[in-house]
Amino acid sequence: MKELTLRVVILGVVLSVVMGAANVYLGLKAGMTVSASIPAAVIAMLVLRTLFGDGTILEANQVQTAASAGESLAAGIIFTMPALLLIGFWTEFDMLMTTAISFTGGMLGILFMIPMRRVFVTGDQSEELKFPEGVACAAVLRAGQDDEGADNGASSVVIGALFGAAFKFLASFVHLFTHTLEGAYSVAGRLNYMGADISPALVAVGFIVRLNVALLIFLGGAIGWLVGMPLLAAAGDGPLLDQAWGVWSSQIRYIGVGAMVVGGLASIYRVRGGLVSAITVLRKGTGSVASDLRDRDLPGPVIAALSLLVSLLIGWIYYGLTGDVVIAAVTTVIMVVMSFFFTAVASYIVGLVGNSNSPVSGMTITAVLFTGALLLLFGFTGMQGMVATLGVAAIVCCAACTSGDVCNDLKTGQIVGASPYRQQIMQIIGVAVASLVMAPVLQLLHENTPGGIGGKELAAPQAGLFAALAKGFFGDTSLPWNLVAIGAVIGVILLVGDALLERKGSEFRLHLMPIAVGMYLPFGLALPILVGGLIAHGVRRKEPQADEDSLMQRGVLFCSGVIAGESLMGVGLALLATGGIKALHPGLSSSLTFGLTAAAALGMVWLFKRRCQNP
Repeated sequence: MKELTLRVVILGVVLSVVMGAANVYLGLKAGMTVSASIPAAVIAMLVLRTLFGDGTILEANQVQTAASAGESLAAGIIFTMPALLLIGFWTEFDMLMTTAISFTGGMLGILFMIPMRRVFVTGDQSEELKFPEGVACAAVLRAGQDDEGADNGASSVVIGALFGAAFKFLASFVHLFTHTLEGAYSVAGRLNYMGADISPALVAVGFIVRLNVALLIFLGGAIGWLVGMPLLAAAGDGPLLDQAWGVWSSQIRYIGVGAMVVGGLASIYRVRGGLVSAITVLRKGTGSVASDLRDRDLPGPVIAALSLLVSLLIGWIYYGLTGDVVIAAVTTVIMVVMSFFFTAVASYIVGLVGNSNSPVSGMTITAVLFTGALLLLFGFTGMQGMVATLGVAAIVCCAACTSGDVCNDLKTGQIVGASPYRQQIMQIIGVAVASLVMAPVLQLLHENTPGGIGGKELAAPQAGLFAALAKGFFGDTSLPWNLVAIGAVIGVILLVGDALLERKGSEFRLHLMPIAVGMYLPFGLALPILVGGLIAHGVRRKEPQADEDSLMQRGVLFCSGVIAGESLMGVGLALLATGGIKALHPGLSSSLTFGLTAAAALGMVWLFKRRCQNP
């Protein structure tokens, strides 16, 4: 059966770039990315059958392997690299350094995970690890062998992409309606804010993460904006809306930082058993080279040689960033140890709870805290210390994200009968190509989005968190530690509440990280995410006895298309702006604009309900 062919490589590379660019935009805007595996698998089956007439399940699996590599690499980069702008080290993204960090971090995640495949995917440990997302992707691939199932799934993705792109174009280029409805007002002399983004991509995110997580993000936004803002700020002279955004930028975000630190550390503590198990089972070794193609990895000498070359390249990157041989050597050693450690942790946790629920932010927070403390002991200070700390965090985050994705894809491949070493080759190709687009997309969005990265449209919450932690270790200016402490206290209270809910066996949980992200993000993002979660809940209630994955599949595919369409249009509009093509301004009256915006919002919700419900 055909598997790794030229057409597969080309299609996989294209989808790796597309999914990578889309998730860069989404991650900067909403603080999360969505899995590319299932929509890529469906698209691959449709394209291969439509254009060639003989696409196989193994070819489609290879395509989704490359596409998911782009998505996972985007997550690692956007969580860390913008922090170098936020601390003032860069005024724009260094194309060479950003690309090198993307490539080397992704490569380490792949190379370090390969020897663990026979431990987590096919070994004794695989009986404990259920790989929920890998199994779901395999089920979609098998269902895609049916012509009707493939056509229906692909049509949902395509329709969603066209809708998301058209909505973004009309809102941000034509300005037929606004993408935000917001206002600030005074109550008893205190500053208050209310607003909502009109964004199909955010509604789609809410549908994919389901109601519990959507509610938690909204709860975080409500704590920061509806409760925190009136308590922190009095209404002064001048435009109240500007004052509200000023309070968010200078105060509310730091409450979110405190909560995210507690949430990240708690997530690592929660998976402490898996962390110990991941390291323990590695002692069993990886076994001998298999003769069966379906159980063969890349050769050990190749993995060792590539790992050494990548580590040396990372040492050069750290020297280029810091200009100090000693600090480059120290940080390289720290990076290698922590990358291997968190590769094992990420691979194990993905097998337990899936790629989307892997606590990558918690791992990166741990890397930042450990590296920062160690560099302080070595006597490094100032910008050098901040850059070195964030450099380690960037590689570790990319390695953790990519390794979890590799492990998940290898499980999917095992189920459908793919050859591991061919998937590993495809992962390397996907990471290599996707790394080339990370820096240009980041720079495009930073230059052509009002406020840039870190502003209200592209808040980049994780990057803001890591920048704040680095400043806390090495910065000359003092952070508002009182606000960070308030966020930490809120985080502890929420952890206690979640423990009580868990003890009672409640289906609803108070997971801290989504709440913390909601506290950091602009409040307008929380409302459409909540709407998406409510739509998902409505779909589930109609057929409560049905299999949830199959029930939600049509909606997930449509929502994945919406996210890709809106995100890519956002990148495309930024590209047009750099070419001097300016957006249109039809000069509509405020009342007409409000009416059109309300109509667009209602129409958007209606379409989501219609497309996400199974026929």
